[in-house]
Amino acid sequence: MATLFSEPVGRVKLALSALGAADTVTVLDAKVPTAAAAAAALGCGVAAITNSLVFDVGGAPLLILASGAARVDVRKVAAQLGTGKIRGASPEFVLEHTGQEIGGVAPVGHPEKIKTLLDESLKFHEVLWAGAGDHHSMFSISYVELRRITGAVEMPVR
Repeated sequence: MATLFSEPVGRVKLALSALGAADTVTVLDAKVPTAAAAAAALGCGVAAITNSLVFDVGGAPLLILASGAARVDVRKVAAQLGTGKIRGASPEFVLEHTGQEIGGVAPVGHPEKIKTLLDESLKFHEVLWAGAGDHHSMFSISYVELRRITGAVEMPVR
């Protein structure tokens, strides 16, 4: 029996394939819109969940891939990047720039490439889990592979 995927998950699956990454997308029975819910459903620690957080930097999106156990320090990130103020993005801004809703945003599969930062604390986990485009889907990946497919800049974010 074929599993049906939402359009955003389909785009993530296509992006993974186009980037030469394994398609490890898993569709869960229950919604997992938070790192805690995802960790409970997947049987892993919250710190191994990779949150895809979109911020607004003067009207441009910034994607920060952060550990589910981390709280991003936007002042620290702004200082490291030399940018102006980094603001949390509205749900409409996130959807516009990623094609995905908050709570299901994936690191890939967006309409346009987004500048991406990778929380260096994630490198201590052998397997990471990231959103795959909707509230029911996640995919597993290694830190090195996540960095490769996103072109992310490694940075301490907390």
